Amino acid sequence: MITGNLKSQIDAIWNTFWTGGISNTITIVEQLTYLIFIKDLDETETRNERMAKRLKKDFNPIFGVDQQDFRWKNLKEMDVQARHEIFNNSVNGIFPFIRSLGGEKSLFSTYMKDAAFGINKAATLDQVMEKLERVDMESQDIKGDIYEYLLSKLEGGGTAGQFRTPRHIIKLMTELMQPTLEDTICDPSVGTAGFLVAAKEYIDKHYSVTELDKNSEHINKRMFNGTEFDATMLRIASMNLFLHGVEEPNIVDVDAVSKDNAVSDAYTLVLANPPFKGTIDKESIAPGLRNVTDTTKTELLFLALMLRQLKKGGRAAVIVPDGVLFGSGKAFKSIRSEIVKNHKLEAVISLPSGVFKPYSGVSTAIIIFTKTDNGGTDNVWFYDMLADGKSLDDKRNLLVEEEAFNNFAFAKAVTPQTLETLAQDHEKFNLPQILDQYRYLKSEYWGKMHDTNGELLHVHDVPENLGMDKFMDGTCTHNYADRTSQSFLVPFTEIKENDWDLSINRYKEIVYEEVEYDAPDEIIDRIKSLNGERMDINQKLSKIL
Repeated sequence: MITGNLKSQIDAIWNTFWTGGISNTITIVEQLTYLIFIKDLDETETRNERMAKRLKKDFNPIFGVDQQDFRWKNLKEMDVQARHEIFNNSVNGIFPFIRSLGGEKSLFSTYMKDAAFGINKAATLDQVMEKLERVDMESQDIKGDIYEYLLSKLEGGGTAGQFRTPRHIIKLMTELMQPTLEDTICDPSVGTAGFLVAAKEYIDKHYSVTELDKNSEHINKRMFNGTEFDATMLRIASMNLFLHGVEEPNIVDVDAVSKDNAVSDAYTLVLANPPFKGTIDKESIAPGLRNVTDTTKTELLFLALMLRQLKKGGRAAVIVPDGVLFGSGKAFKSIRSEIVKNHKLEAVISLPSGVFKPYSGVSTAIIIFTKTDNGGTDNVWFYDMLADGKSLDDKRNLLVEEEAFNNFAFAKAVTPQTLETLAQDHEKFNLPQILDQYRYLKSEYWGKMHDTNGELLHVHDVPENLGMDKFMDGTCTHNYADRTSQSFLVPFTEIKENDWDLSINRYKEIVYEEVEYDAPDEIIDRIKSLNGERMDINQKLSKIL
């Protein structure tokens, strides 16, 4: 989460662009991203140099002998005009160098080919670099915060129903799905690559350096995939992944649900927040998608696309608007029945309507499913998230202790200790419980204390054998058949009987507290008594005046 101090620093840099005559938000975001990228390249090179010296081993440098002037540490010491000329040089300058990174034929170099320097005044570049030098960007998470904050300045938060996914929601979804080195991961609406970066961070934390090195070819060229048709987002996503150690991210320039995207049976994991309320021209839609859901609505077509692109056994965690869960149109029902009947729907996690504020108040949910091609849905887990750790108004102020929240949202790994700490504030922050309960439902311990419907069984066994020492208090002893709670199971047959409706309100039972009112005669008597007192006070006041 971006701190007040960091926010002020970025705002000051933003104002420098404005006073320098650059007012287009996209231009500012892109130019500042380039500078952050250049700064990070030098910091990465410095770390590699130190490690090589310490371990007495060679490494592949980013900067050649003739490219030392492109390093941030040398650029900041240059004469203002000379530095600006290096940035402006379209043949032998910094930007031709950036465009050459990632391999001559890599997609990274392809999308960077249009990267161009756009700061016309040497003084503006000098001031921006001076301010940027003061920003502590040692942590990759801070860079992510900066990207998120920069993008928040784009008017409307996105186009065609696209909204940036809050970092803690990305973290939740990544931790729920637990990516592995065997996965081939895709985000078909990649944006700035937030989901893919989170998956990379998860993998980096959960595997040894030896294992990562052994799988480096897969990690660098095949593991991380996405589609995006916005040229600026393509470059930002590519730079973001490159900075996180993915040398040749496979981000494809294509409209994901169009005929131009023919990828199928390719991925084992999808993490996505596809566009809401967008539409696409009927003639451009890939024919196979319309066989699943005959519509032009992007929120439905993306789900059909994911089913096509996943390998059998592949799984997905996707944010969808609530309308997808209960829409009565034929296209809505067909995509829901396809997922529930022909594949395995595992979870529906309802999100508070304020999660995407201030950009949108739309109500959303996370759905988790596995592609099976032969059904498999038995009991679907529903969770009613009521609090995500922030206020649900436009301000989105933190409601829990900042350090604890950041330890969940931005740490590379969520530990049991982190969850235990945050669980103390459950009324304000439901995410730890969601993560803990889902892991329990997927674990070997599920079924030892519950029947298939989630009812608690009478079990006589030691807590360790039941997994009670592996999960938070209350997770193993929760009654998952209790429809009045935030967390409960719904059987396939009931969902089918409800015309494939997946809205949580269809199944949750509301408990109304009985309120007793006084008898009308008593209320009338009290009113008369109050009127009498009022008249007495008025008479006393009249005598004084």
